[in-house]
Amino acid sequence: MREIFASMPWWVKWVAVPFIALVVFGGLIFSIVNFVVWLLFKVLVFAALVGGLVYVVRKFMAGSSSRSDW
Repeated sequence: MREIFASMPWWVKWVAVPFIALVVFGGLIFSIVNFVVWLLFKVLVFAALVGGLVYVVRKFMAGSSSRSDW
């Protein structure tokens, strides 16, 4: 493989081959990046909902314990 590329001009190695790889695998790369972004968004939404639930429960528990002191 190295012998094949050794006789090629620089622009074939550094421009044409990466461009062809992006054309061929571009859809796959986009799908993987899209899935990772979607997954991170879902994780952030989950963390925000759990944090909000913990906040509401603590507020409710603090309010109910001060009422029971009567």
